[in-house]
Amino acid sequence: MTTPQAGATPAKKHPPFRLPDIPEKDPDDMTSSKHLARNGNMYRLAEHMGNPDNIIVSGERYICAEPGSPIRYPDLLVSFNADPELYEANNGYVVSLQGKPPDLVLEIASRATGHIDTGEKPDFYAGLGIAEYWRFDETGDFHGEKLGGDRLVDGAYQPIPLQTLADGSLRGFSQVLGLYMRWYRGKLDLIDPDTVRPIASLDSLKEELRQIVALAEEERQLRESAEARAREERQLREMAEARIRELEEQLGQNQSH
Repeated sequence: MTTPQAGATPAKKHPPFRLPDIPEKDPDDMTSSKHLARNGNMYRLAEHMGNPDNIIVSGERYICAEPGSPIRYPDLLVSFNADPELYEANNGYVVSLQGKPPDLVLEIASRATGHIDTGEKPDFYAGLGIAEYWRFDETGDFHGEKLGGDRLVDGAYQPIPLQTLADGSLRGFSQVLGLYMRWYRGKLDLIDPDTVRPIASLDSLKEELRQIVALAEEERQLRESAEARAREERQLREMAEARIRELEEQLGQNQSH
């Protein structure tokens, strides 16, 4: 049995590898916040995926193959069977430390970064082994298309087929998420194929609540109207019954004379 020497210094624990914060964004480059954060898409997607213990739904943090390798940051990253605590400790996604690449990334077009999303990032993400790479452009001006998706096949991205629907929307199916990505009137929607409706977002929850309140108000008005009609009918019936009694009394008096 080996005993530690008196006064021996315990081994130091090195802090985990930590990626830098992404640079501060230009106001013209805040489109990702508009389409992912402010409308609740990222939050609702995380809820829809479930199990926060081993699923990462995040964005705007660096991703790299290994410590010291080139870095990029996607607007949205989804990774299953991953380690969210390690992601936080590393301040981003390090493929070699997570033991697997993310399953999906998405970029929201902006004037400053649109050319990078379509130029440099596809090769970068394919090199990491990311199964799906999606791009959304509110106007189509910066990506050259309003919606685009690629699926990794034998180490290279192949376009995911898109549908143009009668309402002018575009959609493509994400096998990773089991959802449709949809461009509709400049907005990004994540569509549940079972309901063919967007998964709940802050906007959709507000609209659903508005509809519930409107329906409740309509029902209240109908109920009050029905109650008013019932009161009116009761009053008319009571008046008619009173008049009948009055006529019967008069008839009885006439017969007694």
